[in-house]
Amino acid sequence: MKTDKKIQELTSFYGDWFLNKEKLDEGKMTSNLYPYTEMFSPIQVNRLTIKNRLVMAPMGNISMCDETGKVSEKMITYFTERAKGGVGLITTGLVPVTHGIDNSITELGELSYFPRFDRSRTVYAGWRDLAANCHSYGSRLFIQITAGLGRVGNPQCLVNQFKLPVSASWNKNWYMPEVPCMQLSDHKCKKIIANIGQAAADAKAMNIDGIYLHGHEGYLIEQMTNPAFNRRKMGKYADWQAFGIDMIKKIRERTDPSFPIMYRIDLSLALNETYGDRMDAPALKNYKAGRTIAMTLDYMKNLVKAGVDLFDVDLGCYDNWWLPHPPGSMPPGCFLDIAKIVKDYFEEEKILSNAGVPVPVVAVGKLGYPDLAEKALREKKCDMVMLGRPLLADAEWPNKARTGRVNEIRPCIGCQEACLNEFVEAGHPQCAVNPRTAFEEIYPEVPVPAEKPCKIAVIGAGPAGIMCAVTAARRGHEVDLFEKDSRIGGRLNSGSVPGIKFDIANYLEYLNGVIERAEKDYKFKLHLNSEASPESIKAAGYDKIVVAVGTKDFSFDKIPGFANAKTAQAVAVLENPDLVKDAKDIIVIGGGVVGCETAYFLNKEHGKNVTVVEMTPYFMNHTCTANRGYLLKYMYDSKINLLNCTKLVEFVDGGVKVSRNHHKNVPDPYLTWTPILPENILNPLAKKIGENFKDEIIKGDMVIMAGGGRADEAAFLKYQEVCLDKEVYNIGDSFKGGKVFEATKSGYMLALSL
Repeated sequence: MKTDKKIQELTSFYGDWFLNKEKLDEGKMTSNLYPYTEMFSPIQVNRLTIKNRLVMAPMGNISMCDETGKVSEKMITYFTERAKGGVGLITTGLVPVTHGIDNSITELGELSYFPRFDRSRTVYAGWRDLAANCHSYGSRLFIQITAGLGRVGNPQCLVNQFKLPVSASWNKNWYMPEVPCMQLSDHKCKKIIANIGQAAADAKAMNIDGIYLHGHEGYLIEQMTNPAFNRRKMGKYADWQAFGIDMIKKIRERTDPSFPIMYRIDLSLALNETYGDRMDAPALKNYKAGRTIAMTLDYMKNLVKAGVDLFDVDLGCYDNWWLPHPPGSMPPGCFLDIAKIVKDYFEEEKILSNAGVPVPVVAVGKLGYPDLAEKALREKKCDMVMLGRPLLADAEWPNKARTGRVNEIRPCIGCQEACLNEFVEAGHPQCAVNPRTAFEEIYPEVPVPAEKPCKIAVIGAGPAGIMCAVTAARRGHEVDLFEKDSRIGGRLNSGSVPGIKFDIANYLEYLNGVIERAEKDYKFKLHLNSEASPESIKAAGYDKIVVAVGTKDFSFDKIPGFANAKTAQAVAVLENPDLVKDAKDIIVIGGGVVGCETAYFLNKEHGKNVTVVEMTPYFMNHTCTANRGYLLKYMYDSKINLLNCTKLVEFVDGGVKVSRNHHKNVPDPYLTWTPILPENILNPLAKKIGENFKDEIIKGDMVIMAGGGRADEAAFLKYQEVCLDKEVYNIGDSFKGGKVFEATKSGYMLALSL
């Protein structure tokens, strides 16, 4: 099994990087290197000049079109907002051109949740409008074309259309490994190449500035161009480089020598380095022969000869999803070393594009920290910097960085609740901290002034309360925000403690700045250490009242033995780790995000032995696959004991008694190479989990309760009762305990209607 030393070093480093203070400091929203002369210098790609070194990553598109694939107003305004924000190059999200070949991309009734760039002239008008809008703000636009999803596509085509998914070889489907993906014929491969050539010609005709090929992450282009997935024995495309090279030649044939071609590639799948001996698992065992660094560099050299002008490069694929979709727990600038390897190789080999100019290398992966992005460019680790989620969090990121307003940049928190998980759950990309993202066609940048300003009380200064209060104040209302604690943020404070949650700490700092500016600019006042009551609020004569008091921690006090057990809530332990300083072996009850992050924090940062008990089959269910996968991978490496299908029965002296299901179909709790399907998707091939429960004693010095927060509606109901003649609203976690995404969105939308 082939491995690369550098890739092994990186995949190991990603598990405890946050113990390195210097690396942790790179993830701060500082402006020490301002002015950002490198970031805002122009660059030439082929014959095209791009005004600065910032690239918007392919974030968007899915379900932003209408059901026939036509570009919608939503999609146009979404990208236009980023062009207006100052980014030099915008790349769209995935646009497949293989309907009728890749069965996973077309839904019943010939509908699509992807935008289309084929079939009919009716789809082109929206693309022309989008290009014109981006050009109006000086941004270039590249369309990202994909050959399809292949083995990582939706296998429901088997049920809905009685057609198998496809791939380069007979590969297992990622979502349902029980479903085989049929090997594409050489004839269909040539048809795909012809379609991509046509798409490039159409893009040029639609005034789009370049074509961007999705050749990484294990999608169909990658499947054809990586021997891990392409195990063909016969035909032209048994040569794993041939498909990609033919594709570039066809684009050049259908356009001209100066039309820019950008290619997204991973330097390595990093599967062998990620999983080691676990690569023998049935779903992975065929994928051991992935490209090495040397193989990928040779392929990239040949792609340049064929006509590629620009690369962005990362690591990983769907089977280790946290690499190509780095969550908040990954280090800042996580793939800068990867970009540097490619850049150095191109310089050493004196590789130039067909236009006779250097081939720029775009760095990707958690680069939304202006000082770090500038430093990477100054140190020649890359030629351009790609920003995806940071531009969803704040479309004005480039303009704010350029003018020195770094403290006003709304930082991405790396949760991936809205940008990724939302469309996995059948929504469309949005942002947890920016409620306008993908709603720009509905919500103006400046909220519409209130027709009748009034006096509003907001109770609770968590994400929902802050968003509601500040937005209402921006509309002209007089707003008082009451917080019983000595600081704002609610559960964000405990959530920002672990090293892997540094992005939350950045967001808290940003929120403090938001409140400071609001107190200066609007009729807004924050009242800390102020526990408001229905009676006091009613007496003060407020016209409208918003309750956003958060959640109440679930307690296990009904479990026998609780009274004599040594316990603490996970939130309390995060706030005060001294609560467990004398404990060596710790039991965490609850395998949701909070429970797992607390376990990892105590193991990595405090040296504790930890066991996590979860009643359901899956740890961190409903969490983004990337965020979940990262933690499970490194908890496995750290020997944190995960027990799923295990129910707490009793607190006993020196530990807990549990009832654990030992049935053979209980899922491997550390499995990260296959995702959890959404609950509304039936997998008829899934093995049923039977019952084989046995009582066990788990030894531990302390039990940490991480049963999750429950919506606490008591305060709202009391306000509603006492302030019967007033408008009273309940938002955020006190309405539905959950996510920053839901809290922020509810606060914003309510404020617009007050």
